[in-house]
Amino acid sequence: MQTTTLSFTNLHNHGDLFANMLRARHETFIQQAKWDLPQADGMEYDQYDTPASRWIAVHEFGEVLAGIRLTPTTTKCGIYTYMIRDAQRGLLDSIPSNLLFEEAPVAEHIWESSRIFVSHRVPSNLRMRVQMNLINEMTISARELGATAVLGLIPENGPRWGRRVGLDIDVVGPVMDIGGSKNACIRINLSNKLH
Repeated sequence: MQTTTLSFTNLHNHGDLFANMLRARHETFIQQAKWDLPQADGMEYDQYDTPASRWIAVHEFGEVLAGIRLTPTTTKCGIYTYMIRDAQRGLLDSIPSNLLFEEAPVAEHIWESSRIFVSHRVPSNLRMRVQMNLINEMTISARELGATAVLGLIPENGPRWGRRVGLDIDVVGPVMDIGGSKNACIRINLSNKLH
């Protein structure tokens, strides 16, 4: 099992890994969760998949087992910035605008994690190992990018799980129904603990 952080500057070094990750996102979010998202050639993508973002993939033998996208909160592309902030600004119909208790931050030391998934194909006896590899690589990559905090919109039980694996997590928004499941915004503090 390998874990790789992808960027537009290193995609060429990893063969089909990026395309395979977008295919795994398609399977997870469009086929399994039935979300109405942009797609092409069996791959899911959106306006946040830009050169400003990074993608973390846990993979084995060409199959992507899990992934996360990291996007700087300072990014801009046309009218878009990052998903949580754009939802708060009313730009995303599928996510309520009151998802945060405070105004969405714009700061070089804060990144957003989104499109977090673990493939349904990962057997239950490997899920924790895959999740740990994903979270470990996310924290390492985010710190290398200068982040001291990561914002995310995750299932409501995510903060409990995150604390169990040693993450310093604060819930920064109300629990709300998004796409038929209960979710909340969280902030992971990366300044205190080393993984």
